Amino acid sequence: MAQRDREPQREVILGDSKVTLLGTAHVSRSSAEKVQQLLQGGDYDAVAVELCPSRYNALINPDDLAKMDLLKVVKEKRVLMVMTNLALGAYQQRLADQFGISPGEEQREAIRIAQESHRTLLLIDREISTTLKRVAGNLTWWKRLTLFAGILGSILSKEEVSEEEIEHLKEGDILETTFAEFAEDRQDLYIPLIDERDQYMAARILQELASKGHEDLLVVVGAGHMNGIANYLQSPMASPDERISQLEVEPKPSRWPKLIPWMIVALVLSGFVIGFQRSPSLGWQLVMDWVVINGGLSALGALLAAAHPLTVVTAFVAAPLTSLNPAIGAGMVTAAAELFLRKPTVADFARLRNDTTSFRGWWKNRVSRTLVIFFFSTLGSAIGTYVAGFRIFERLVD
Repeated sequence: MAQRDREPQREVILGDSKVTLLGTAHVSRSSAEKVQQLLQGGDYDAVAVELCPSRYNALINPDDLAKMDLLKVVKEKRVLMVMTNLALGAYQQRLADQFGISPGEEQREAIRIAQESHRTLLLIDREISTTLKRVAGNLTWWKRLTLFAGILGSILSKEEVSEEEIEHLKEGDILETTFAEFAEDRQDLYIPLIDERDQYMAARILQELASKGHEDLLVVVGAGHMNGIANYLQSPMASPDERISQLEVEPKPSRWPKLIPWMIVALVLSGFVIGFQRSPSLGWQLVMDWVVINGGLSALGALLAAAHPLTVVTAFVAAPLTSLNPAIGAGMVTAAAELFLRKPTVADFARLRNDTTSFRGWWKNRVSRTLVIFFFSTLGSAIGTYVAGFRIFERLVD
């Protein structure tokens, strides 16, 4: 197949501006070469890339992970988001190892040439955190759980990328391909991962043309986005600014998942009251059940995550108390304890991206291990809450 077919192009004329859309494959060396060829031989006055500020920073400053405030991540409850990003990075590293080229090489090339030639560089993609939240908002809680489990499970796999996955990668959107590998229903992912981003990037291009008046713009995007962006550019869009604002709205979390823990706390405390009213011995037996089951399962989770022995003890003590206050999770306490007992070194942060490409590496690296401890101890406490709750109910009805 000729190179021009692998890197399709479309031109869109918008008033006095010409927009050249170059469809690329993010794991294709020929795509990087095509970007170089166009920019070195063309008269483009600006270059737009399929990156948001966060992904741009991660691409050009990969060592920024070393500056991550892990305790702040825990306090702000961003552990699952960080773990997901690391797992996605691990999957993409597998691609790099198999193809011998880093994903996004054509974006790096576009950035490099734009900066060296003093061309305006435009970041037109939506923030990845917003996209991930809108993906989650488009899935049921069960599909979110299976998707997250699948992404984390990818670090266990030593298999090379299949032929089917390679074909999807040739379509050019690595974010969509990465998620789609673990999704049961890819249609659920299409709107937030592809269609919304097509609209967003088209609106960003129109916004930049209106404000800066670029006459000749090269847009480097995954081939899977090229036609969608072109179609939205040619369709009437009353207000690009308004459309961007609409697509940046993050879905509000449902209220009922937040209410359930408080309802469980109310039931458990009511159980304690009823137990002590019947007899002090029954009341204390219920308290003992709560402490042993909840604390034991949280401690087991910390133990499975290879936590420090004192962190395991902390999990046992903290979980029965934190479960009665859903605002503070057991994982927050165990992660803080682990950070105090085994403070990550600069080398841990430096190796984080590579270590998380393997199952063993997640437990070996102090940064990722702290995240795993948070997750497992929280999961253990959550399971313990329900198990202990049912145990209390059984004693009361006997």
